[in-house]
Amino acid sequence: MPQVRFTHHLRRYFPDLESLTVDDAATVADVISAVNDRHPGLADYVLDDHGAVRKHVNIFVGGRVITDRTTLSDSVGNADEVCIMQALSGG
Repeated sequence: MPQVRFTHHLRRYFPDLESLTVDDAATVADVISAVNDRHPGLADYVLDDHGAVRKHVNIFVGGRVITDRTTLSDSVGNADEVCIMQALSGG
């Protein structure tokens, strides 16, 4: 079962958010759906109105940033760690 981790920043909006495991998640879209089931509203923070990853969010699977930010089709294996974090920007 994939392990999902989050940056501490997300606790500002979801105070009870902790690392968790998800069942039957074959893609990043499946992971986001499962996490949103446990923490309603998290998908709205992570995804835009079209279901794509927001610019201020990065998602990593197995230590690599996902390549499909639009449909979230990147594969997720049972032993993978998925990290959802706020992207840093500025200058």
